[in-house]
Amino acid sequence: MTGQTKGRGTLKSFTISLTINGEEKMVPVMASDTLLFVIRHHLGLTGAKPSCLNGDCGACTVHIDGRPMKSCLMLAVEAAGKKVTTIEGLQGTPIQQAFIEKFAFQCGYCTPGFIMNCQALVEKHPDADDQTIKEWLSSNICRCTSYAEIEEAVKSVLKKK
Repeated sequence: MTGQTKGRGTLKSFTISLTINGEEKMVPVMASDTLLFVIRHHLGLTGAKPSCLNGDCGACTVHIDGRPMKSCLMLAVEAAGKKVTTIEGLQGTPIQQAFIEKFAFQCGYCTPGFIMNCQALVEKHPDADDQTIKEWLSSNICRCTSYAEIEEAVKSVLKKK
């Protein structure tokens, strides 16, 4: 990390190394920058969505070392040295195809966060029962109420495993 004075007073920015979707990136950050802010504004990856910005909705979900994390709650500096995967890093996964086949979206704003969470669910719990699925889906909010379709998408992927 390198420090420099930026703007008013003694606000310092640092350059950190982030591994995003398999690529190492050197990114200037402020100590208070969230991972969501850096992903969207410094790296131009807009799949993770800002919504509640307090961890309630899950629209900003990414994977950190394979685990779902709400990127609005994580400082960018905490992600240094970890493997970060965004929706842009998931290419052609069965859960993405299942969302399309089961129409598990309406407006689509929450969809990237749900897909990231559901991808982790099917990887970590290949034998997930209805209760486990409901528990995992409770960490994300869909205002358009596509919950039944999202559950069906998850179940269709689990049946194929």
